[in-house]
Amino acid sequence: MRRVSIFGATGSIGQNTIDLIARAPQDYEVIALTGASNIAQLAMDAKNLRARVAITAHDHLLGDLRDALAGTDVEAAAGVTAITEAAARSADWTMSAIVGAAGLAPGLTTLQQGGTLALANKESLVCAGKLMLETAKAHEARLLPVDSEHSAVFQALVGEDMAAVERVIITASGGAFRDWPLEDLGKATLDEASSHPNWDMGQRITIDSASMFNKAMELIETREYFGVRPDQIEVLIHPESMIHAMVGFADGALMAHVGPPDMRHAIGYALHWPERRKLPVERLDLAKIAQLSFRAPCDTRWPALRLARDVMETGGLAGAVFNAAKETALDGFIGGRIGFTDMAEVVEEVLTIVTSTPGHIDATMTLDNVAKVDHVARQEAARVILNRAG
Repeated sequence: MRRVSIFGATGSIGQNTIDLIARAPQDYEVIALTGASNIAQLAMDAKNLRARVAITAHDHLLGDLRDALAGTDVEAAAGVTAITEAAARSADWTMSAIVGAAGLAPGLTTLQQGGTLALANKESLVCAGKLMLETAKAHEARLLPVDSEHSAVFQALVGEDMAAVERVIITASGGAFRDWPLEDLGKATLDEASSHPNWDMGQRITIDSASMFNKAMELIETREYFGVRPDQIEVLIHPESMIHAMVGFADGALMAHVGPPDMRHAIGYALHWPERRKLPVERLDLAKIAQLSFRAPCDTRWPALRLARDVMETGGLAGAVFNAAKETALDGFIGGRIGFTDMAEVVEEVLTIVTSTPGHIDATMTLDNVAKVDHVARQEAARVILNRAG
């Protein structure tokens, strides 16, 4: 029986992970489930899976969680410290699906225990890729990708020599606005940006898909995880979302990973690795699909991709600045303080300010320094947004 924990259990990745585990409960002992404000869902899953502990990130909701778990053996806890303490509990396999930079500390703590970390938290590698990989190596832990694109690359590389890799192509659906006239993007509403044509995801990542900030993050992740040069990484718009990534080799071969737009595939691959087990996902009928389409991305429509390449060129803690500014700009859009296209402009302005200030991005990559740079970037982004709104 494998001991598993799920951080970010109430989000879309967490719920898909629970769906797979609940299909074979006899195979798993659930150590910890964490969530945010959806106490009813967190408590229900904790009871159904007989988790040892359920944790909400919000201290003020501890009473609600305790009430929801009354009469069970599930321990209730709350707060950032409690989440990190749960990550220190021994587990064989942990899903890291907390959204945002908040997922970095528990992910590092998990790696320090020497188990397997299934990584769906993009921000960990973007903000502190070197630190994550060094921690995994030092503690003989295993880091497995759960983003559909990076899982696809990982699978395409099985048995291959990285020295033979010429390029890595990650695909993007293009999001809600892939076919909109450029002049209309500035008028895009929150509701319009929150609707994805292919994937069923949370609001924040759906908006990031529309702005292509999610793909920008994945560019940086690809460099960090697989150690390829930035110039070897390509993005291709693929509206059908059937091919998740491709790897090109020195002999001209192109290995593509093809599958339905269902996150349970990437999650299941990480959950059962190194085995490949049966999963409850759609079997594609390629004759019925008939054709797949591709096109190059437009940097004018999606400036986030250009900014990600700037971040990779800058190096150091620039990724932490990028993520913090992106998260703050997204908050500004969701809160109605800036428009859709303003988000990229805010991020670019913050990158220019913070990366040009000595002592920020050139600091040693430690968790404390990442947190300091994150704080500075969020302050700058808030100031930029306030100036724009005012």
